[in-house]
This record gives sequence, C-alpha cells and structure tokens, in this order.
Amino acid sequence: MSGTWGVIVIDMQGDFTEWKRGSLAVPGSDEVYARNVESVTRQLKDLGIPILGTQDWHPPDHVSFATSHPGRKPFDTVVIDGETQVLWPPHCVQGTENARIVIDNNLFLAVVKKAQDPSTESYSAFQAGGELERILQWNGIDRVIVYGLATDYCVRATSLDLTAAGYLVVVIEGLCRSVAPDTAAAAVDEMRSKGVRVVATPGEAIEEVRRNSG
Repeated sequence: MSGTWGVIVIDMQGDFTEWKRGSLAVPGSDEVYARNVESVTRQLKDLGIPILGTQDWHPPDHVSFATSHPGRKPFDTVVIDGETQVLWPPHCVQGTENARIVIDNNLFLAVVKKAQDPSTESYSAFQAGGELERILQWNGIDRVIVYGLATDYCVRATSLDLTAAGYLVVVIEGLCRSVAPDTAAAAVDEMRSKGVRVVATPGEAIEEVRRNSG
C-alpha cells in the first residue's frame, strides 16, 4: 500500500441543492453548506491531495424517473430486475443547468459521470464503467476521503464499493447531507460495519491522513 490519499466529492450538483432550488434538493443543502464544501475541498487540495468529483448525468428517459413510469409519481417504488427502485423526479439531466457542479470546477483533477445508461440506476461512482477505479490506480491512490450528496444514497454506495475493493475510506459526515434521517442513520451504521471510517469533521479526516500516510 503506497499510502496515497485522494478526495472524492460526491454529486455537488444544482438539482441536489436547496441553494439552486433543485428538483431533488437534499435538506440542508443551502448556499452556506455548498460554500463550506468548496472551502474544505480547497484546503485539502492545498495539502497536495488530488480532488476527484462525481456527477449524475442522466438521460431524460432514465429508468429511475417517475416520468418514465406512466401512472407513477415521485417517491413511489417499483421493482426493476428484482430490486426495489425509488422513483425520483427528473434530475441532473445531461446538459441542463442544474446538472452542473456548484463548486469551483477548477478544484477537480477529474469528474466521473455516472448513471448514463437509461436502463440502470447507479448510485455508486465505482460502478460507472470502471472509470473511477482507473483514475485512482493511475494516480496511485489507495485511500480516500469522501463527502457530498447524499449520505444515504451515493455517498453510501460509493464508499461501500470502495471499501469492498480494498480502499481505505474516510467519510466526513459533517460535509454530507442526507435525504432522510432514518436512512442516513442506517447508511452510517452500515458503512461503519463494513469498515468505512465515518468522522464528524474535516479536522478528524486530516488526522486520519496524518496517521495513515507513507
């Protein structure tokens, strides 16, 4: 293990924020929150840690959209290929204003687009055609700090997949926001049970970097 750290900022897009009046705005995702995420991300970059981002990039007919299921409405559930799927309002549609990342794009070494296949939901950036893993490998990164939107969906799924693949993962809970308190609590418990290190503050994550480098 080389002990090289990276940061993955999950789905900081307009449609997920209250700040931009997004169609699937996560509670607590106001401008203050977004600016704090940007500030901490800049601090981590200034420490020499490569910054990666993820970005939902849905086609307009994506299977997770309620509009793709006649007679259904947002937040109904359906079964697709044996899995329960929450139906969302259309969000982060390719090429639309609110699909854009709301923090400074110059912070990112690369941004991984996910959920581009209209027939498949993809909460985890690690499942986006292998691109995230290739970028991590190219840069010798074997441990990552993760935060963004939302704790109970894309942060959870990406972190669990990274851990299962052998990466050391630290989630900064204070830089995440969640769709709902109960699913967020379950997600944190699950991540911890699978070996993800969930910390409250950026300072605690930086301490993890210092303890687990080299």
